[in-house]
Amino acid sequence: MRWTGVLVLLLVAVLVMLQSRLWSGEGGRPSVEALQEQVEAQRRENLGLQQRNDALAAEVEDLKSGEAAVEERARSELGMIRPGETFYRVVENGEPQPAEPAE
Repeated sequence: MRWTGVLVLLLVAVLVMLQSRLWSGEGGRPSVEALQEQVEAQRRENLGLQQRNDALAAEVEDLKSGEAAVEERARSELGMIRPGETFYRVVENGEPQPAEPAE
């Protein structure tokens, strides 16, 4: 009976040691939760990047297939105009400047 008690005590000690490693040791519950948070953050970032890639792919396809997108981009980014058109630039300024008298 004495050996049985020692064996039970030893098994309980081993069980406590394994449980403590499971709940607080390396590879335990806290580190698993931290890894799950990192995975979720990476998923969110990947989703944002995928949406950006989809938008860029659609823009590339639009530029390849039609002249309207190329013309729009040339007008807005490069300031190009068609022959015969008049270009007006509206400058909004906080203070009105007096007009210079014509000589």
